[in-house]
Amino acid sequence: MIHARALTRTFKVKKETVQAVRGLDLDVEAGQLVAFLGPNGAGKSTTLRILTTLLPPTSGTATVAGYDVTADPAGVRSRIGYVGQRGSAGEGFRARDELVTQGRCYGLTARDAAARADELLDLLDLTPLAGRTPGTLSGGQRRRLDIALGLVHRPDLLFLDEPSTGLDPKSRAEIWRHILRLREAYGTTLFLTTHYLEEADDMAERVVIVDNGRVIADGTPARLKSDLAGDRITLTTTTPEEARRAAAALGGLAEGTAESTAEGRAESTAESTVEGTTVHLRVADAAATLPACLRALDAKLIEVVTAETARPTLDDVFLTLTGRSLAHDDVPA
Repeated sequence: MIHARALTRTFKVKKETVQAVRGLDLDVEAGQLVAFLGPNGAGKSTTLRILTTLLPPTSGTATVAGYDVTADPAGVRSRIGYVGQRGSAGEGFRARDELVTQGRCYGLTARDAAARADELLDLLDLTPLAGRTPGTLSGGQRRRLDIALGLVHRPDLLFLDEPSTGLDPKSRAEIWRHILRLREAYGTTLFLTTHYLEEADDMAERVVIVDNGRVIADGTPARLKSDLAGDRITLTTTTPEEARRAAAALGGLAEGTAESTAEGRAESTAESTVEGTTVHLRVADAAATLPACLRALDAKLIEVVTAETARPTLDDVFLTLTGRSLAHDDVPA
């Protein structure tokens, strides 16, 4: 569905050359729901603009829905939908009229455009709002209208650039409910950017993380978290000295698959850090490792005040890869 090879885009800002996409290789198969993540300036929006023919690459090739973005941009546009960060609908036009006009622009007959508009209004729960202008709609309602405009011509592939940015939690949940309904109804391939990491974690089948214009991680959310971040165990002790003793004692406990020793205990290595009276451990399976941790500390007469386990997040993955937090860095401008 998307095939991009050594895709590069440079542009000038105040006489300085900025390289937004430095050689991005990417393949997306039909039917996938892919979340494209990265901090501000990583090249996400630039990549989407290249793939949607809004910005030409300076080098490399990209084939989208079977068409080359440079050689046949019209072919690409006929097969894709694009919902940008800014609203698509005109402020002075009624919602249904906007959809009908969009359909006519894509070559639909007046009758087919009207039927398609009514179909999308119904699917996105916008029928009661068909006669209203965008300025009278809520943020979530306007975003649903934007998505409807991107789907009028029944595209095989829909690009969504920050589809839920700026919406309250309830509206975000509604947007995602409709996005998943659309995918189920039409089998559309979805390629989206978001700075809400929990959305990508919960909804996407595949996550691609880009930084400095290059892909630095690519896989299912579960695999990325397991391979690159790991579970976390947090223990608190009575004193900083006890915390340091605990970290030293836990240095031989299993991270992941246990290996039997002569005494029958499970031993390996685990990453640990100490902050005051708190010990943080990064392990492959926190639930399986925690009992062994507590037994080891009890044998050393180290009192544990509290013990907690936590599954990794995609931000933990980004922190592991780059040393900085994606959640804190990628705040919309």
